[in-house]
Amino acid sequence: RCFINDTPVNLNVVKEIGNLLVDLHGQHEHQSLLRTETHIDYLDEFGDYQPLIQQFKNAYSEISKKDNELKDLQKKEENIKEKKDFYSFQIKEIDNISPEENEDEKLNEELKILENSEKIAELASEIYTLLYESESSVQDALSKVKNHLQKLSEIDKTFSDAVAESESALAQIEDISSLVRNYNSRLNLNPEELEEKRERLGAINLLKKKYGGSVKSILEHRKKIGDEVDLAENFAEKINEISNQIFELRENAGSIAKKISKQREQTAKIVKKGIEQNLKELGIQNPEFKTEIENHMAEKDTGVFADGKFFNTTSRGMDEVEFYISTNPGEDLKPLPKVASGGEISRVMLSLKSTLAKNDKLPLLIFDEIDVGISGRIAQKVGNALKELSKYHQIISITHLPQIAGLADSHYSIEKSKKDDRVVSSIKKLKKSEQITEVAKLLSGEKVTEASLKTARELVVSKE
Repeated sequence: RCFINDTPVNLNVVKEIGNLLVDLHGQHEHQSLLRTETHIDYLDEFGDYQPLIQQFKNAYSEISKKDNELKDLQKKEENIKEKKDFYSFQIKEIDNISPEENEDEKLNEELKILENSEKIAELASEIYTLLYESESSVQDALSKVKNHLQKLSEIDKTFSDAVAESESALAQIEDISSLVRNYNSRLNLNPEELEEKRERLGAINLLKKKYGGSVKSILEHRKKIGDEVDLAENFAEKINEISNQIFELRENAGSIAKKISKQREQTAKIVKKGIEQNLKELGIQNPEFKTEIENHMAEKDTGVFADGKFFNTTSRGMDEVEFYISTNPGEDLKPLPKVASGGEISRVMLSLKSTLAKNDKLPLLIFDEIDVGISGRIAQKVGNALKELSKYHQIISITHLPQIAGLADSHYSIEKSKKDDRVVSSIKKLKKSEQITEVAKLLSGEKVTEASLKTARELVVSKE
């Protein structure tokens, strides 16, 4: 089970975070230095052009956004081209009817009246007759009531209000009579008009079934597909506009990338000088170190544009960076991952780390048997280099050389033992006296002598 800050996590998370915290340098590990893709990171950490890289990342991001916008537009163009004829048919179908908002509701109301016009005329005529024309019409009866109330009010004022109300009732009767008389005179049953309205309502209802269930949805669909067709007719212009914008962005990014390339070339010279000097001090005579910075042309309208050409790119610029080294006189420079000796690789890393120490952000470096193939004075120099590097990083060194072990601030002893038919490894932090004894064992083997103890004591104490 794996935990980070007391929180359970899976092994992949541990590996991911481990790469951000620990750099392991062992003879048989896939060290970061042997991964060519990390070389650009080492070089950039040493340089002071991070703002330029950030500018390029921003420009690179803008290119990606515009590229996606162009791809979406091209895909949309293709889709609309396939649907254009269908959309045009739908537009024609809707425009032939050209429904207006709420027109179906108005037609339903008009049809209700037209379809019931005979009944309306009959009822209106009967109402008028009852109010005015019958022998015992409402108007005659109400007039008599009003006259009687008037006579009563002359005797008793209590009926005065009733007189006014009867007059109001007569006025309302007059209004109702006028309404039905005029309405009846305007009512005109036209079979052709009735059929036209029925046909139009039927056509609108058919559109409603096809395009969303309401006149509003029909009109919205008409606008949407109309806009799509209009856009399809202007796609070439829009695509050309965005393509020009992308080219300008590629040109701008190319200008920034060129500045970064120049900075990297200058930084590479400084790194070369520092690493070669450190390698000499670490026992590699006549070393030659080189940072190869290359650009590769890209297909048209991809990558960034500089010096009249398109170049492949990443979010860090248009450069591919790889370290080359020769550790022996007369040998050609070779890619760093092809250096065979584990000890040489470790010393190259130590040299590189010493050169880049102040800029490297990894807090912990582990060197596994950096002492392979060295001894004596060179071992002392390697130990001193590790000691200097420990000012900027926590260093863990697995070593068999007393000159290196003696310079450490803390010592841990790793022992293997057999338990229940299994080999168990255990680690123990050593006290001061134990440190001297273990260093002495590195000098003389398991049998510790006074001479080895004396030398070990000098090595352990000398660092203080």
